[in-house]
Amino acid sequence: MADVVASQVSVRDLKTHLSEWLARAQAGEVVEVTSHRKPIARLTGIKKPNSPANPLQAAIDAGIISWNGQKPVLPPPVKLRGEGKLVSEIVMEDRG
Repeated sequence: MADVVASQVSVRDLKTHLSEWLARAQAGEVVEVTSHRKPIARLTGIKKPNSPANPLQAAIDAGIISWNGQKPVLPPPVKLRGEGKLVSEIVMEDRG
């Protein structure tokens, strides 16, 4: 799937108005840079990550857990249904 080019700018105009073109790219516009009317580069903004790098902080932000600066308060464990061996038992058997 080809990218949709919203704007084209010459190298000369890009150098003259660099801040403006970078702001447009940061706002989500795709800018194609041309030299002698031939495309040579494409500017796109960098997307900000949607979730924090820390999984614990992501869980706090999502309301899954809460934290008051002390030990985290976790939801109760989920009870599994059914019969059979525990996963830990299966792993121990596989290890021999």
